[in-house]
Amino acid sequence: MRKIVLLVAAAALALGAGQAMAQKKTLAVVVKGLDNGFFTVMGNGCADWNAANPDSEYECLYTGPALTSDEAGEIQIVADLIARDDVAGIAISPSNAPAMAKLLTEQADAIKAKNIAIMTIDADLLPADQGLRTTYFGTHNYGMGVAFCEWLKKLSPNGGKVALMFGNPAAENLNERGYGFRDCIKGEVLTASTTKSRDPLAGEGGWTEVAPTFTNDDIATANQQFADVLAANPDLKAYVLLGGWAQQGCEAFNATGQQYADRFASGDLVVVAGDTVGCQLDTVRAGFSQVNVGQRPYQMGNEAPDYLIKIINGEPVDNPVYTGLDECTKENVDSCVSG
Repeated sequence: MRKIVLLVAAAALALGAGQAMAQKKTLAVVVKGLDNGFFTVMGNGCADWNAANPDSEYECLYTGPALTSDEAGEIQIVADLIARDDVAGIAISPSNAPAMAKLLTEQADAIKAKNIAIMTIDADLLPADQGLRTTYFGTHNYGMGVAFCEWLKKLSPNGGKVALMFGNPAAENLNERGYGFRDCIKGEVLTASTTKSRDPLAGEGGWTEVAPTFTNDDIATANQQFADVLAANPDLKAYVLLGGWAQQGCEAFNATGQQYADRFASGDLVVVAGDTVGCQLDTVRAGFSQVNVGQRPYQMGNEAPDYLIKIINGEPVDNPVYTGLDECTKENVDSCVSG
């Protein structure tokens, strides 16, 4: 009889433990696409948060559409998360800032009723919509654009023709980098993260832009654009990659770079690029990118749950919260931060 009682008690304890695990509240990190190496690093940060907090009542969920170009898929994922009863907080990297703001506006009553904490991560909403989230956590994107500019002026002080590679046209983080770059070239850097220079450079600071390209965050598209723009503009002096898409396909990127190896070696052609994830730093080692300005996606994914918990608990959080930048050149590439 005593044995039966012990077995029943053990079964009850096991059931209770299982229910406790099942009742963990979800803190979702929603990225633009799971096919992007930058976001893979962010997901690693989320997973490590779970490993470091096994007894927490919360669990970090890394999710997003399979393809970065699937804006509608990201919107649907956020809508589905809001509809769930176990979701306590969502950190969103909006691919299409206006579309995500529209969803959050439509779901405002549900978000309030369920007390779901909403923040943005990596990419923010447009300034007019930022009241829909409590804080933004990630790169100071305008400042990152200024860093691109400062490196370009150092590496190619005489100016010339420059190409800018953007991501999704509606991704505000990439657009902010473009604004910061252009303002800096014009000598009009703003002290706040507001936007100003939306128009391409037309001789200001000695630089003239060719038509900018938009990759929609696709690696193959980015590499094709990189090759096509260089071929169509033999007098191009600089290529500024506002994100790391092309270099994440480093073999294709380096193959194109090899065609211009002499110009890279002499400094006649300069590439300044964003991010340091995956094999991107191999392009620096090969000499086909003079500098990569890296963000910190691991930190974003690893610390986002902590900010969401603070918001849930009603604790004050700064708005925005900026992570730092890492500047990687051929001289420091082996010790530079990757991801």
